[in-house]
Amino acid sequence: MKKYVAECLGTATLVLFGCGAAVITGAGGAHLGTFQIAFAFGLAVTSMAYGIGHVSGCHINPAVTVGVWAAGRLSTAQVPKYIIAQIIGGILGAGILYVIASGRLASFSVAEGMGQNGWGEGYLGGYGLGSAILTELVATFIFLVVILGSTSKAGITQAAGLAIGLSLVMIHIVFIPVTGVSVNPARSIGPALFVGGKALAQLWLFIIVPPIGAALAGLLFRFRVLED
Repeated sequence: MKKYVAECLGTATLVLFGCGAAVITGAGGAHLGTFQIAFAFGLAVTSMAYGIGHVSGCHINPAVTVGVWAAGRLSTAQVPKYIIAQIIGGILGAGILYVIASGRLASFSVAEGMGQNGWGEGYLGGYGLGSAILTELVATFIFLVVILGSTSKAGITQAAGLAIGLSLVMIHIVFIPVTGVSVNPARSIGPALFVGGKALAQLWLFIIVPPIGAALAGLLFRFRVLED
């Protein structure tokens, strides 16, 4: 049970601070906003890696759980429990963010956004479906290569959490204009449930594509293509 409580807490923290960077401190220009959001997500992952990594491995992401399972490092029985805990955490984090944002005296509306993911006309850079799919696939694949490589028996180091967090920063800096960067179904589900509408209609991509990219990376480690 400790593992699942840790995963719930970690995912809630990721969504609260990552999406919170967009909702609460997102003003200040497009470039400033991109960097602060990127570092908020990366630092949230880094801090949780050291905070709960010794308990659950700090997946805080269903795609990571799928990738770790595909690499042969997690039993099949634990996968659904991890994912359920992560989704609950994502919703909890988005809920806390909504309550905080709603306390703004000038009034707050979810129409302003909750850091939800998306694509197409009217969303950030206005990229199409093909770009969105490829972005989430490649970004999640790279993210899992860093995670699995830095936590492998040959590569594990005390700096693994920092490497993982910085890789997420890198991914966000480049790909925020395309999809807002999910690489994490739980991170996408939480905000989408509060925003509804288009965010909810487009949620399927962020539930399906990241785990595929993660599984591909996991298989490369399972079959020792990227394993020393």
